[in-house]
Amino acid sequence: MTRRRIPDDVLAAAHARATARAAGDWADADRLRAEIEAAGWKIADRGTDFGLSPAAPADIDEGGRVRYGSSKSVPSRLDTAPDGPATVVLIATDWPGDLARAVAGLRAGAPPGTSLVIVADGPSDEQAVALDALESEFAALPEPAAEIVWTSERLGHASALNVGVRRASGSIVVLLDASIEPNGDVVTPLIGALDDPSVAVAGALGIVSADLRTFEAAAPGDVDAIEGYLQAFRRADYAERGPLDERFSFYRNLDIWWSLVLRDEGEGSPPRRALGVPDLPMVRHAHRGYTSVSDDERDRQSKRNFYRILDRFGWRRDLLVGDRA
Repeated sequence: MTRRRIPDDVLAAAHARATARAAGDWADADRLRAEIEAAGWKIADRGTDFGLSPAAPADIDEGGRVRYGSSKSVPSRLDTAPDGPATVVLIATDWPGDLARAVAGLRAGAPPGTSLVIVADGPSDEQAVALDALESEFAALPEPAAEIVWTSERLGHASALNVGVRRASGSIVVLLDASIEPNGDVVTPLIGALDDPSVAVAGALGIVSADLRTFEAAAPGDVDAIEGYLQAFRRADYAERGPLDERFSFYRNLDIWWSLVLRDEGEGSPPRRALGVPDLPMVRHAHRGYTSVSDDERDRQSKRNFYRILDRFGWRRDLLVGDRA
C-alpha cells in the first residue's frame, strides 16, 4: 500500500503543537489539533512525540473507476435540481445473492423515472465480481437510471449511506436494505406519504417508545421512528439536516437517530411526523448485518450507537407520539 505524504503545513502544525504541549499551552495545542484535523489528518500523542495518519482512506483512481476513501470525496448532486421522483440507495458489502434479489424486485416494480445508486462499500471478492457484471448492464441504461459507487475501503454503514445519498438525483430518497425483496411497487406509496408536508420520514416498519430508551414495533400510522430496512425522506431535508453521523459504523439505531433528526423542529415547536405505510409489497429475509455478528459484539455496538441517540434526544419526550397523545 502506498503511503500518503504528509503535507508540509500539517507537519509544521504538528511540531508546533508538540511545542505548545511541552510548554503547557493547551489552548494553542487544541487550536493546532483542530487545524490538523480540518486538513484531513489525525494526530496521536506518543509521550513527547506524535504520529500523523490520514483521517480517511485515500481515493484510488483506477482509470475507468474511482474508489472513494470517504463520503466527502464523492461528487454530490445535492446542489442540483431534482431529476425524477425518487432515488433508491442500496449498500453492497457481502452476500451478492441478497443484493441481486433486492435489485431484481426493485427494478420489476419501481415507477418510471426511479433511479438507483448502489454503494460498493469495500465489497467482498464475490460481491465485486457480481457488481462488475451489474455495472456493465447499467452502462447500457440512460442516465440517471442506475450507478455503482465504489469505496477504497469499507467505510461503515452511515458513511456508505452518505455516499449513496450524495449521488441521489430524485426528490425522494429511499433507503433499501438488501434483506428486503420488493414484490411490487414500494416506491410510489412512499412518495405519496411524503406528499404531506407534515411527514418527514416514511417507511414500511414503524416503531414507538414510551421513554426514548426502548422501542417496539408499531402498527401503520403515526410512529416515533421508521426502521432503516425501507425508509424514505426528502432529498432536500437531507441537504438541510444531514449528513448522517458517520460514527454509526454499525447499522443498528442509526434509523432511530435519523428519524428523530428529520422530525425535530426544535423544542417548543410541534415535531414533524414519522409515518408507517401499510401493505407495502415486500418480503423480509434474514438481515445479514444482524445474523453475521456475534451476540456480544452486536450488543456492544448497538449500545454505543444508542448512547448517541440519548446524547442528542434523551430528554425530548415531545418527540414521542404517545407523549403527545
